Amino acid sequence: MVIDWLDQFLIFIISLVANVFSAFAGGGAGLIQFPALIFLGLPFGIALATHKVASVALGVGATIRHLKEESLERRFALYILGFGLPGVILGANIILNIPGRSAEIALGILTMALGVYSWLKPSLGQTHAPIHRDRRGYGIGGVITFIIGVLNGSLTSGTGLFLTLWLVRWFGLDYKRAVAYTLILVGMLWNGTGAITLGLLGEIYWLWLPALLLGSFIGGYLGAHYSIVKGNQWIKRVYEVLTIIIGMKLILA
Repeated sequence: MVIDWLDQFLIFIISLVANVFSAFAGGGAGLIQFPALIFLGLPFGIALATHKVASVALGVGATIRHLKEESLERRFALYILGFGLPGVILGANIILNIPGRSAEIALGILTMALGVYSWLKPSLGQTHAPIHRDRRGYGIGGVITFIIGVLNGSLTSGTGLFLTLWLVRWFGLDYKRAVAYTLILVGMLWNGTGAITLGLLGEIYWLWLPALLLGSFIGGYLGAHYSIVKGNQWIKRVYEVLTIIIGMKLILA
């Protein structure tokens, strides 16, 4: 195959921009990156698998930056993985066999609702005050985390934002900690599992992957750095803007 360097550069820039915003707000790279792959000529299934693989580099880049802050609890991270990963595998098996337009509209409405809800709660996610750390709280939290995992495995735009707000609202994390969990666990491990599953079931377009991986890695690191430096209020505002934009995109696409 002949390498088109203009396409490679364009893909790198798209991936870089998408992942800077995603790493800053805790999700949303698929808003730009996934549709761009389709626009540039990839079929839906191949674009989805390729996007998922590239998203792993976002998680790696963000992880390198966030681990310096030592803000994650190991047992809580394993809890999120334990409930989320089975959902990711289930969702990845479902998506290649089901038309997704109705689901995208429903997801768009729900995503917009997340942003509006956060905007109406000025103090949400501004302080770290853990709650629901009992058996009932973990049970409900695990079920919703599993459902978010299914969405992550089957859909492409903004599902990391669901986990970010769920960690803030249900478990009492501030936005900075919630974004760290989302980027490390969803960006690297959930997306890695989804990428492997989709790669086994479908096809990955390897020619564009180096540019996507490089843009995702650099964007992940830069976005994570800015989220740590700017703090909870900035993250909250960018989160709200991204959820509303992503929701409108899913409804109108």
